[in-house]
Amino acid sequence: MNNLMKAVQINRFGDRSVLELNDIEIPTPTVNEVLIKVKSAAVNPVDWKIRQGYLQSVLNHPLPLTLGWDVSGEVAAVGAQVTQLKVGDAVYSRPEISKNGSFAEYMTVTADEVALKPSAFTWQEAAGVPLAALTALQSLYEIANLQAGERVLIHGGSGAVGQFAIQLAKLRGAYVYTTTSAKNTGLVQSLGADQAIDYHLEDFSKLKDIDVVFDTIGGETQANSWQTLIKGGRLVSISANPDADTATKYGVSAYFCFVQPNREHLDHLSGLANAGKLTVNIDSEFGLHEVAKAHERSETGRAQGKIIINLSLIHI
Repeated sequence: MNNLMKAVQINRFGDRSVLELNDIEIPTPTVNEVLIKVKSAAVNPVDWKIRQGYLQSVLNHPLPLTLGWDVSGEVAAVGAQVTQLKVGDAVYSRPEISKNGSFAEYMTVTADEVALKPSAFTWQEAAGVPLAALTALQSLYEIANLQAGERVLIHGGSGAVGQFAIQLAKLRGAYVYTTTSAKNTGLVQSLGADQAIDYHLEDFSKLKDIDVVFDTIGGETQANSWQTLIKGGRLVSISANPDADTATKYGVSAYFCFVQPNREHLDHLSGLANAGKLTVNIDSEFGLHEVAKAHERSETGRAQGKIIINLSLIHI
């Protein structure tokens, strides 16, 4: 194996111009890690927020840093203590975000953060699942404890997280409202939304007796969501930490979700995918040399699905 690989890194924080395609050494897995030959990765808003330095006070990344925290690929090597995976396994992961990421030809990941890839999905589809789907699953199932028959309001239903949230809420047996634009009404309904609310024309804050609000937007959207909740309802945000005093005022519970790696959750998602119960929509694909363009697409906030970095498109 050639000891060098291509990786997209930053040596300082800033705009898209700080992204560099570098030749670096292929990492060696520690005793509890696997080395993954990356087939595809995905771009998430957290990538460019880290690139801009917004999360440095929390994550304290050393530089240079390889970005990207969604991956699908083949196991190329395993650490001495890894027993559940073997060389050649097709896998996917949302790795620990404090370490180097997946915008590279190879990456190391702690084995208990890695699951077998859904066989029903392509490499590109599989790379689009972990971060967004884990975020939706952990928010709705683990934190909100969404139950069959409950009414859930999902903001931003056409976004990557929103699309998975709609599907998972319907699988749980909930009645799903979602905010979206008129052009995406058909998309969210095809994923299972019972009622699509065009945020340009309709006022979602007039809804009443909602059991769970899933806030993917923050700001005014979160502020106008409290009054929709039934007493004892739950609000979960992935955008802004909800105010505890406001939650108390409305007699509801409020939580913030920062997604965590979880192999068991990925196994559950693989089962759904292989049973034909989970869909992933791809917005666009870019090569490893086009990460700046992929970030630009993500930063518009208008992607209708996942933005994929496809290593087979590499052109150096």
